[in-house]
Amino acid sequence: MSRTTIIVLVALGAAVAGFAFSSAAGRLRGADATPDASVAAGPQSADLGWRETFGPAGERLVFTVDWLEVTRRGWRARIGIENESSVAYEVNDPRVTLDRAFGLMLFSTGDAEELEGLNESGELPEPRPATKFSPALPALLEPRASWEGTMSASGALVARSWARVVFGTLVAAGKPPDELPERVVWITDHAYRLRR
Repeated sequence: MSRTTIIVLVALGAAVAGFAFSSAAGRLRGADATPDASVAAGPQSADLGWRETFGPAGERLVFTVDWLEVTRRGWRARIGIENESSVAYEVNDPRVTLDRAFGLMLFSTGDAEELEGLNESGELPEPRPATKFSPALPALLEPRASWEGTMSASGALVARSWARVVFGTLVAAGKPPDELPERVVWITDHAYRLRR
């Protein structure tokens, strides 16, 4: 998979303030609509152990997802970011809108080609933004520093959809090395299929 297509430098769609469970179900239905397409995922947990990197050794960002849990009232995930580059990145930038927030994106398949195609056409699904972080996200992630914690939000997720974790937007506080862009939104290569 081409890493340049995973680093999303396009707007991720409309604001998510009005994002509703039913609109996500409609998007996921596609041409193969089934009665189960709008069923909420039931409580479940998954040990994921995902570790993904962007950039060469010495000038890279590392994204981790330890686990994902769906509860009766929402979801939560244990995530981490490590800045192995020579520039600091703003993480909790107040200028960044909710359409580029940390959270989840739901897809109809776990296929990497689907992710690439939707990214290239500017048709990525709206993210389900996290509303709570414990501990709080840092305002600035210094070079060689890391953050690890839990993010969560309320609201149902669509059963049988594929969840990917979104990290973003990270904004370089200064000129980034040639190997890294100024703005980074990371959508995980890995995906987890939500059960009923």
